[in-house]
Amino acid sequence: MENLGLNEIRESFLTFFEGKEHLRLESFPLVPKNDNSLLLVNAGMQPLKSYFTGIQTPPSVRITDCQKCIRTGDIENVGKTSRHGTFFEMLGNFSFGDYFKQEIIPWAWEYVTEVLNIPKEMLYVTVYLEDDEAFNVWNKNTNIDPLHIFKLGKEENFWEIGQGPCGPSSEIHFDRNVKLGRIKTSEEFIEAGNEDRIIEFWNLVFTQFDKDEKGNYNKLKNPNIDTGMGLERISAIMQGTDSIFEVDTIKNILNEVSRVTGAKCGESPASDVSLKIITDHVRSTTFMISDGILPSNEGRGYVLRRLIRRAARHGRLLGIKNTFLYELCDMVIKNSCVAYPELSEKSSYIKKVVKIEEERFLETIDSGMDILKGYIEELGVNNDKILGGDKAFKLYDTYGFPYELTEEILEDVGIKIDLKEFNTEMQNQRQMARDARGHSDYMGNADNVLNLIPKDIEIKFEGYDKTELFSKVKVLISEGEIVTELSKGSKGIIVTEVTPFYAEMGGQIGDKGIIFNDNFKAEVYDCKKNISGKIVHLVKMIDGKLLAGELVTLKVNEDRRNEICRNHSATHLLQEALKKVLGDHVHQSGSYVNEDRLRFDFTHFSALTEMEVIKVQKIVNDNILKAYTVNTSVMTIEKAKESGAIALFDEKYKNDVRVVSIGEFSKELCGGTHVKNTGEIGLFKILSESGVAAGVRRIEAITGINSIEFLEDKNNQLKDIASTLKCSEKDIINKLQIQLVELKDKEKEIILLKGKLASSSVDEMLNNVKEVKGVKVICGTVRNMDSDALRDLADKLRDKLGDGLVVLGSSVGDKVQFIAMASKSAIDKGIHCGKIIKEVAMIAGGGGGGRPNMAEAGGKLPDKLDEAIENVCSIIERLVK
Repeated sequence: MENLGLNEIRESFLTFFEGKEHLRLESFPLVPKNDNSLLLVNAGMQPLKSYFTGIQTPPSVRITDCQKCIRTGDIENVGKTSRHGTFFEMLGNFSFGDYFKQEIIPWAWEYVTEVLNIPKEMLYVTVYLEDDEAFNVWNKNTNIDPLHIFKLGKEENFWEIGQGPCGPSSEIHFDRNVKLGRIKTSEEFIEAGNEDRIIEFWNLVFTQFDKDEKGNYNKLKNPNIDTGMGLERISAIMQGTDSIFEVDTIKNILNEVSRVTGAKCGESPASDVSLKIITDHVRSTTFMISDGILPSNEGRGYVLRRLIRRAARHGRLLGIKNTFLYELCDMVIKNSCVAYPELSEKSSYIKKVVKIEEERFLETIDSGMDILKGYIEELGVNNDKILGGDKAFKLYDTYGFPYELTEEILEDVGIKIDLKEFNTEMQNQRQMARDARGHSDYMGNADNVLNLIPKDIEIKFEGYDKTELFSKVKVLISEGEIVTELSKGSKGIIVTEVTPFYAEMGGQIGDKGIIFNDNFKAEVYDCKKNISGKIVHLVKMIDGKLLAGELVTLKVNEDRRNEICRNHSATHLLQEALKKVLGDHVHQSGSYVNEDRLRFDFTHFSALTEMEVIKVQKIVNDNILKAYTVNTSVMTIEKAKESGAIALFDEKYKNDVRVVSIGEFSKELCGGTHVKNTGEIGLFKILSESGVAAGVRRIEAITGINSIEFLEDKNNQLKDIASTLKCSEKDIINKLQIQLVELKDKEKEIILLKGKLASSSVDEMLNNVKEVKGVKVICGTVRNMDSDALRDLADKLRDKLGDGLVVLGSSVGDKVQFIAMASKSAIDKGIHCGKIIKEVAMIAGGGGGGRPNMAEAGGKLPDKLDEAIENVCSIIERLVK
């Protein structure tokens, strides 16, 4: 049994199954495709589900891969146990109706005992108690000791999720302590698993049944094989360690965390937990960001934010006050880039995202501390020792303030958290997240009408060079069913052998147009692809009747298509221009192209300046005017990357790809439609630049006739302004500057008038001084005086009064303003402006407060202004003891 490294084991597994005629696939991104049931890929077979359900045809009936996975269900156990982690890799081999138990069981045994060289006396196998076939294959086709095979129940060895494909499984286990002797019974075996003596490391699932709604298990015509082996777990076994944190690649990261934080493993249980949490979480975040995920307050972005902030918080517990996680990403990349070269390619981007999120957390954790101190003071005033769970949850959810940190700080001052209420809030949030993901059928692929098209039907797209052609109707669908005809007034789906219609994909909207022959006419109002990539025309029957099998003419709305092409080609020029102005970290994060405008989302960490927007726009227009020829070519993905073609950040491509080149300026992988020459784009105009998420900016722009109409509209607005100002267009600025000077002069006059008004009000109010509880009081109302003028008036009255209190109110429109000012001697007698103004404002439907010497408030009921001021003296009587 050789001590093999994690990277060596991964390669040996994939090579072994390549030798068994399996196609090796690269890991799919962590973001699930065509699956709303999951935020993140959490199992090796998840990205292959559509192959198991038959919705998509696999590239081979035999596949092997190593899939990146994220699971956060046991996040609280990370660092506290030896085997929990949020990021892991799952080795797998799969058969789609090809081989079955007779093949996989001997292969699994061969790999484990002959490639990994694990002694067979250290291995045990479990099978489903009714699966005699699997038991017999293990017994007869391998040299395992029959006494090392145990039959277990459904809970241990049967895989099913509700209805749909399911089946028994067989698990391979490793005995960590053979010195204790052979395990003799299934009960003893289960107990050994509970005590961690026995570790399951490879699960072979035999998908051979289809469970119906009545609970019957019907045999599948073509049973499948789905196996999964945790790479970290088998690495721990091969390296003779009890913990995944001792596995070579993970230990390298742990050692780096220790070096950066200065905390050594084994110093204390608490610091060990923090070191392991940081190690695991920085591993997860590095891979998540590499696959295009960015921190946010919802969905998978929230998972990423939580991991980064949790790791940062444990850094603070170890004494780190500044950003540090981004430095650790280098060690993650170094240890995994052989299998995942994209990590090296995106290294600077990954570190930038982590650092920005760390900096934000440092800001929010300080804000959270201020809020928590406020809660503590509030509890102290009321002599309360329990903080509401809703408040603790607000700190956690809004400010990223970990519950444990809140609990720890409160413990020091003898305060506890209402945990029940906190858990209720947390449960509500989780339910909202589940509801947001929506519902799906078995294995997460929504079974909709588009997927009714038989898999064996081939549909060819010839729309790159044609916008009109003849074809034969292969399938008609209406109201969720395959039908033989469509009639006038109905809506449906038409599928033809060949089509010039572009189906919505890659951010480009689907084509519109008509399909017709002598018997009917249908409006194509959209064009899409189903999950298996077949092009479907969504139509409304305008006239006549269409029968399946008829020959038809398909005609794309060419003017609309041309506008879309202009906008699409402009996005390619835009991306390259952004790279030149902002830097190579810019990557496409999303796009939407229709006939009216283009929208382009890209990775960047701050708003563009006005000058940067101008530069980007100029570069795009310069390259439009150069009238570059737009060429397309099909090549292998390797050749495309070697040629410098830009690929989408988190996309998984087939081996052969389409490359769109615009002169020597731009080269991208793209399946969309484009202009033949950049001169066709006409004019490019940026309408807006904005932020859509942390680290993601958005540009909206127009081209062609739309940009000309936009400029004409602006020109007409300019003419209207000139007409209103009664000047020529070239004199608009001068005219406005003259008017601004005149306005300033008028403002000065108004200020002088307000001063005179205030002076007269001062004299009048000084003649009406009252005395309440030994304090001289001036209170009164003035009309149409804004807050600044009201403040100046109160200031003057207080100065004239000397010792005492001034309370004034004013209304402007439907708003009410109050102000109170008090001298030091009045405060010494018990006057508190904040408390007085609060009660005064409540009468006028408002609120406010402030310091003892000065306070302001607002109200919503102007008709209550006089009543509020009239109550000032009675309020003082009650409040001043």
